[in-house]
Amino acid sequence: MEVKNLEQLVKTGEYLPLMEAFYTIQGEGHHTGKAAYFIRVGGCDVGCHWCDVKESWNPKLHPPTNIKTIISDAEKYSKTIVITGGEPLTWDMTKLTNGLKNKDFQIHIETSGAYPLSGTWDWICLSPKKRMLPKAEIYKHADELKVIVYNKSDFKFAEEQAALLQTDAELYLQPEWSVREKMMPLIVDYVMANPKWKVSLQTHKYLRIP
Repeated sequence: MEVKNLEQLVKTGEYLPLMEAFYTIQGEGHHTGKAAYFIRVGGCDVGCHWCDVKESWNPKLHPPTNIKTIISDAEKYSKTIVITGGEPLTWDMTKLTNGLKNKDFQIHIETSGAYPLSGTWDWICLSPKKRMLPKAEIYKHADELKVIVYNKSDFKFAEEQAALLQTDAELYLQPEWSVREKMMPLIVDYVMANPKWKVSLQTHKYLRIP
């Protein structure tokens, strides 16, 4: 296939730069502990300095993959799909999610909200980042707000983001992994003083699974 044609297919969402796909246990947020098939799409320019999947940033490193193949591979596993990245909304998710819904999957997304919302979703986890703030539309659709706490200023950021929600989204504070021992006591104190928030942990890292 010609490069030009392939680029157009990626642009329309018929192909996506697939970094990896794997079956595991959801480790974070509301659905912690649930078996799920993760589809990690390459491409992200949000640029969090503490990102633990920086290899996902450059979409050119990940082969454009036909969404029919992605969907076919997913059918072997759980009916819960988590689409993550990178930043999956860099790309048009409409055709992938329509294809998955036709197979009766429950489809979740983990997104910074920095790009326009596309696709059909059963659960939207919004994890906003200061460097590229979410688009206004996402606050109307978020089921879960998960703020990563790297330093004390993130508590203020979390409240600012929660104030923008136009849904009854569940609210989570999650320590950034590299500073978890420092930030966890602060998060515990904050949640106890502000019980609308809950604690989220990266339990998959404690369990040593993907």
